[in-house]
Amino acid sequence: MSKPITVQPVIEKGILVGTEIKGQQQRFRLQDSLDELARLAETAGVTVVGRLTQALAHPNAATYIGTGKLEELISLIKAEDAQIVIFDDELSPRQQREIESAIDDPDVKVLDRTALILDIFAQHAHTREGALQVELAQYEYRLPRLTRAWTHLARQAGGRAGGATGGVGLRGPGETQLEMDRREIGRKIAQLKRELKLVHQHRERYRARRRESNLPLVALVGYTNAGKSTLLNALNDGDVYSADKLFATLDPVTRRITLPSGRTVLLTDTVGFIQKLPTQLVAAFRATLEEILEADLILHVIDCSHPNLEEQASTVIEVLEELGASDIPVLEVLNKVDRLPAQRLPLAIRVRFPEGVAISALHNSGLQELCERIDTQLATIMVPVEVLIPYDETELVNMFHENGIVIRQEHRAGGTLLAGRLPRAMLHRFRPYMVVKE
Repeated sequence: MSKPITVQPVIEKGILVGTEIKGQQQRFRLQDSLDELARLAETAGVTVVGRLTQALAHPNAATYIGTGKLEELISLIKAEDAQIVIFDDELSPRQQREIESAIDDPDVKVLDRTALILDIFAQHAHTREGALQVELAQYEYRLPRLTRAWTHLARQAGGRAGGATGGVGLRGPGETQLEMDRREIGRKIAQLKRELKLVHQHRERYRARRRESNLPLVALVGYTNAGKSTLLNALNDGDVYSADKLFATLDPVTRRITLPSGRTVLLTDTVGFIQKLPTQLVAAFRATLEEILEADLILHVIDCSHPNLEEQASTVIEVLEELGASDIPVLEVLNKVDRLPAQRLPLAIRVRFPEGVAISALHNSGLQELCERIDTQLATIMVPVEVLIPYDETELVNMFHENGIVIRQEHRAGGTLLAGRLPRAMLHRFRPYMVVKE
């Protein structure tokens, strides 16, 4: 009886390249940014075997890094037998082509941070919407970078056109194939946009039904690997996938939780943020990220044990501003406190986030206080109302009790008088019964 064949995953060796532009304000220090790039590479299945850094007055228009540093990179590739080079910043199509030409090895791939993140997203997108979003972002990123994909045609042309200068016989087939490929990708992009439009329409109908439920919506946001999915599981006793990896989950997940007051709320997990988030991904995932704009409250989950927590938090705030969510109330959740000495927040963190709630989602620590704070926050963003509900609308009376705060209740001839506070999203259900004060 033959033994089953075990297929070992291919582990590719990679070299990271980072630059520091003189006079340019950087949120993350170069080494910290490269450390994060290394985590991204490991998440994608790459073993990092070397790093190169360079301080530049400005990026080289042709090769991004200087000529001498490029030669050093080529030597390091050969010495480490590396198959991948990953730049920490996005390369222009020209820069990528020039670097590939200088390396002159078809077995060595040149990627940038954007391509790496797109690859990770492609691995982790499990729903149809997520897969469509990633595929669209990949095509839009790759469209201007097609040249190298067809250099094999030039090599096969041979004959009189095979000289060093290229020639008509060498150029023609490649260019024809490139144009065909560009048109095909253009059609594919248009098709993906049509499919995504249908998916987004379905999502909008889902949102409309959710609004009809009148349940407050709380959105979890945070830097990638801050622990959002772990927190969602802890609050919901759920089984949402979570792992100590960057971008472990991409697709939004919504769960119901019950707060100490008895109020039921919807808690939705969203894709993690990261510095230098590719513009293609922001555009492709905009409909998903717009879940945040529907929220009554945002929980900003922060890994308080991370040495770059300040920079990570600032990155998240910046993305929220770009999305137009800066006017939604935010409660800061300082997660992973169990990793700190004595499991206590240092003074500097308490000063920076004075209203933050310290928790350990992994160990279910601090969750009661967090739920109480969510309760309090939702109460503060409620609107004071006074309504007279007809006796045949008992469902609305129950809804007020379950989702609002009842300060006064009286039984009158025309129905039940309720005075208190309601979530702003529920007002349309009670507007016909509001008491107009003279």
